[in-house]
Amino acid sequence: MATVQLTKHLFTFFPQLEGRELVVPAGTVRDVVKALDEQAPGLGLYLCDERGVLRTHVNIFIGDERILDRRGLSDTVSEDARVFVLQSLSGG
Repeated sequence: MATVQLTKHLFTFFPQLEGRELVVPAGTVRDVVKALDEQAPGLGLYLCDERGVLRTHVNIFIGDERILDRRGLSDTVSEDARVFVLQSLSGG
């Protein structure tokens, strides 16, 4: 099972995840996003567009490495991985 950490800003939209240890089945990044969406419906669409492509303002890291496949989310996630979901914030 992989451990996932989210940026604090995401808890504004998905408060049910705040303070929880997020442990999800490993496999691929797509599996991780799917598991997160099952725990917090709507999170998957927040991270990815309707085609399943990672949104421009979202980055996902496995350990210290940013994922390579933003379209298919096929990067491998090992059982002991730490996955970080980061959202860029902008505005005026």
